[in-house]
Amino acid sequence: MSDEIKVEMLRAAVGDLRPVQPVGTTGLDIGEPENVEPICLTVDPATLFVDPAYQRSIGERGVKQIRRIIEGWDWNKFKPPACSYAEHDGRTVLKVFDGQHTAIAAASHPAIREIPVMIHEAKETAQQAAAFVGQNTNRLAVTALQLHQAALVAGDEDAQTVAQVCERAGVKILRFSVKNFNAGDTVAIQAINALVDKRGAMKARIILEVLVKAGMAPIVSPQIKAVEVLLTDPEYCDDITPDSLVASISGTWLVDHDAAQQLRLAHKGRSGRRWRSTGSATRRRPVSQRGGQHDEREKIYCGRPQADPVRRV
Repeated sequence: MSDEIKVEMLRAAVGDLRPVQPVGTTGLDIGEPENVEPICLTVDPATLFVDPAYQRSIGERGVKQIRRIIEGWDWNKFKPPACSYAEHDGRTVLKVFDGQHTAIAAASHPAIREIPVMIHEAKETAQQAAAFVGQNTNRLAVTALQLHQAALVAGDEDAQTVAQVCERAGVKILRFSVKNFNAGDTVAIQAINALVDKRGAMKARIILEVLVKAGMAPIVSPQIKAVEVLLTDPEYCDDITPDSLVASISGTWLVDHDAAQQLRLAHKGRSGRRWRSTGSATRRRPVSQRGGQHDEREKIYCGRPQADPVRRV
């Protein structure tokens, strides 16, 4: 390619540039920026630390990602890790709260001695966890489990409510998926968040308790939604109690799941919801019906969700 062509291409590219212009702020409640602006320093990546309170340990998948970063290191793709000062063993160190994979890759690369990092004023662990959530909420690489754990450390009320609901229901939220699950284990944090938001803390706890008592390992999203349907949908809730549902589904999830697949295919076009099909398949097997008077615990299910202004248990 000749120099003349390169110049013309450069001119054309520059002609397409547009300046950064402010947008209107009318109607916004704008205050002083929270915290202070970060500073940029160049440091040896091997001197950085990571807090396991909200940053999970590097597993096999993480190691593979780090090796890819090392092998294809490109400064044009580099994003400075976000750090803050912390005390460790009687000395002040820099702790990474976002970008640990990049930091580890840099420390492992034989040609890299120093990297730029952004240092934020976030001395407390809760502040660092909150910063981690803020920087990663819209990034696909960060899992919902990581964001939940960080929000929990940061003292987020919604995350604390979800944690309380799960603890009282006997559900254990894992920090990452494992090969062998115990009864009550789950990584379906998004489904649980949605359940608590929609049904409130008490109803969500009762729904989750059904799956724990039924021995589900792990508890997965379709199960949560299926039990929610059976205990709240007017089509089913008059005939089903939590205890009868436990007895009905205990140890039979795979059977119901297979039946649900067939039911979903048979009704394809009308409803493609696998969890609703699972609920229908479960309901088709005999369950003990209520006898006598409804108690207060059972009254919460039928009809539309009742008002539950407070999410805490």
